[in-house]
Amino acid sequence: MYKAVIFDLDGTLLNTLDDLADSTNFALEKNGFPTRTIDEVRKFVGNGNIKLIHRALPDTASEAQFQKTYSDFTEHYKTNMANKTKPYDGINDLLKNLYENGVKLAIVTNKIDFAAQELCGGLFGDYVKTVIGSDGVRPNKPAPDGLYLALEKLGVEKKDAVFIGDSEVDIATAKNAEMDCIGVLWGFRDEKQLREIGVEKTAKNAAELQSMLLF
Repeated sequence: MYKAVIFDLDGTLLNTLDDLADSTNFALEKNGFPTRTIDEVRKFVGNGNIKLIHRALPDTASEAQFQKTYSDFTEHYKTNMANKTKPYDGINDLLKNLYENGVKLAIVTNKIDFAAQELCGGLFGDYVKTVIGSDGVRPNKPAPDGLYLALEKLGVEKKDAVFIGDSEVDIATAKNAEMDCIGVLWGFRDEKQLREIGVEKTAKNAAELQSMLLF
């Protein structure tokens, strides 16, 4: 059994897609740009909010237009991040059971840090004390820095930990950190996409993931 389990957030523990899309489209529309569909936003997420807005904007957008749109997105998301966001089915029970079995838990996400801390503190604070979001200083995933910091805070070596994620970014992060990885199939990417990037283990729901972690 692993001593520690580190989770991605968006698409792994939380379905944040609707709120991200709403704030993205608010900012795009406010700045005179075409809005995006849910499926488009799904493809844009994974590398943090800066990349999300860069991808959502037309290629012709200037740096000044990006900065204004990103600022509007951030201000809107601060007060609207939890309107529709909720844990995926079975996630709360999974975290509770891991915690009660002595497994150390952490979250490493490319979501901007204030949002990661607020959402995780409110929803998962009873079980997860280590939450590492994007702070604008430390390199984001797929750089392994966030995983290394989480391991340090948990006091666990990487050979005794596993990273759980839903996207190609997460799989690459685990590989860069030379850690075990499990891909979840309920998030923002499908199984075909995960298999194409070389993920070896997948879980189709939280119950199956639990059986893989508590053996």
